[in-house]
Amino acid sequence: MTKAKLIDALSNKTGLTKKESQVVLEGFCETVVEALTQGESVEIRGFGSFRPQLRPARTARNPSTGATIQVPARRVPVFKASKELKDRVKDSTP
Repeated sequence: MTKAKLIDALSNKTGLTKKESQVVLEGFCETVVEALTQGESVEIRGFGSFRPQLRPARTARNPSTGATIQVPARRVPVFKASKELKDRVKDSTP
């Protein structure tokens, strides 16, 4: 589902205009990004949680040259679906 289709679906479910739905979606996304960049987790009951995770530094190999390189430590965003979300997706028909 694209962002435009998500905005359409949000508009249909809530009765908001597409413009209002777009503002809500962009505000939500920006709020989650800000929380993650500050090292905070975001938990939405029944949906899942977003959290920053530290990936340690490691040695990797360049596949084209075979040379080893050092990959620095970094924080990456991680999403973990709630049990309720997993169950609903599992029980849905394909």
